[in-house]
Amino acid sequence: MEKVDWHKNQIDENTLITNSYKTTQNVRRYFKSQFGEQFKFDRDFMLWMKRATGLTMGDAAQEWAKRHQVK
Repeated sequence: MEKVDWHKNQIDENTLITNSYKTTQNVRRYFKSQFGEQFKFDRDFMLWMKRATGLTMGDAAQEWAKRHQVK
């Protein structure tokens, strides 16, 4: 699995979540670009992200939307 610099790499829906995943401002910017100012990290979602190795950021966005009933 390719190493991702979660601070600097451009993140899009195809970015793979790696075992080096970190919750960074760059990741927050990605989610805010998808959901606007309503996006907030919570502990349960942060834990889900840590366990989501091999999924994509698009999968993560769908999971967040499902948890927050966003269409």
